[in-house]
Amino acid sequence: MDSDLRDAGEAIRRKVLGDGYVDRAMAGADAFSAPFQDMVNEYCWGLAWSDRTLAPAQRSLLNLGMLAALGRMHEFRIHFHGALRNGLTPDELRATLIQIAVYCGIPAGVEAFRIAREVLAEAAQEDAG
Repeated sequence: MDSDLRDAGEAIRRKVLGDGYVDRAMAGADAFSAPFQDMVNEYCWGLAWSDRTLAPAQRSLLNLGMLAALGRMHEFRIHFHGALRNGLTPDELRATLIQIAVYCGIPAGVEAFRIAREVLAEAAQEDAG
């Protein structure tokens, strides 16, 4: 395990998904699943997301498309939050969801829009509070 890459990945993960999400994921790890959290930090966030060739917003768009195509809507919700944190606007995200509906199918688009509306409402409440 590359501890520098793992630490860099955890920092990026915290920036995109928020400290609360990462803290819950890490605190929920036990002796069995802790190595998986290390792998997620090192491999997903450290190796892929620390590469500066793509901007974080571009990575968010890619993740939303791939997660919708795979039907991984729990992760889609998490990454929709992350896309907002990465500076994508509701208009950009709407255009992304329309493209998801065209290429992944209307049922995927329906679910993506449902989740997006919930996340946008949650974000508006957080901004108001």
